[in-house]
Amino acid sequence: MEKSQPLWVRLLCYTILIIGGASMLFPLSWMIITSLRPEGSSVMELSLNFKPHWENYRTAWSQTHFDRALFNSALVTLCVTVAQVLTSALAAFAFARLKFFGRDKIFMGYLATMMVPEAITMIPLFILFRTMGLIDTYWALILPAAFSAYGTFMLRQFFLGIPRELEEAATIDGCNSLGIFRHVVLPLSKPALAALAILTFMGSWRSFMWPLIVSQSPSLFTLPVALSQFQDLYGVQWALLMAGSAIMILPMLIIFIVGQRYFISGIQLGAVKG
Repeated sequence: MEKSQPLWVRLLCYTILIIGGASMLFPLSWMIITSLRPEGSSVMELSLNFKPHWENYRTAWSQTHFDRALFNSALVTLCVTVAQVLTSALAAFAFARLKFFGRDKIFMGYLATMMVPEAITMIPLFILFRTMGLIDTYWALILPAAFSAYGTFMLRQFFLGIPRELEEAATIDGCNSLGIFRHVVLPLSKPALAALAILTFMGSWRSFMWPLIVSQSPSLFTLPVALSQFQDLYGVQWALLMAGSAIMILPMLIIFIVGQRYFISGIQLGAVKG
């Protein structure tokens, strides 16, 4: 913010930012407070003699087989993140650097898939995986999310900003296209790769609808699906649901805090170079 701006303008901007930050913290505060209240009480029933019920976290962990669901979410998210970053990087390099017939038209068609709502593709995907006998397996949880048009677009925009002189120098040294991709493009694209990895991790970690459809055995439930057991036709166990949700968001907070520098720099460089 420019210091030359009038004082009232700066105060107004800071006020808006503070209000915006507080509004984003409110849901998190509501979740934590609700997770510590006795089951059956309302979050509005605040009192001065409020005593936190930490046992809600232990109950939520035991009733949902949280350890198994945590393992499933970690395995699926790790595989999806690695696969999506790798496939997006390879596709982005092909669209940004390689020359082949119909490249730009294929890329536009690939981008057009981003306009198709995910709900429309769920039924064909389910039929396909059922025909292949992959329903209720880890493959059904991982494969559909292993490819991303958005990730390809994001990395392609970043790759276009890499000087071609570096590729020419690598070609003179004897590198082929795969060597250029591995030794030149990838080392220079760490911020963009990290940004995509963080976005993919968060999206996969909190994914609910598709895992709910294809996982039928409790041993394959991911965390969002396991936590849905606290909701039934007769009501919602809010305290236990919020306790489990609070545990679930911890990995996302840690990943974002650790990779925040790479995430911001990757988004900024991608926007400038695109």
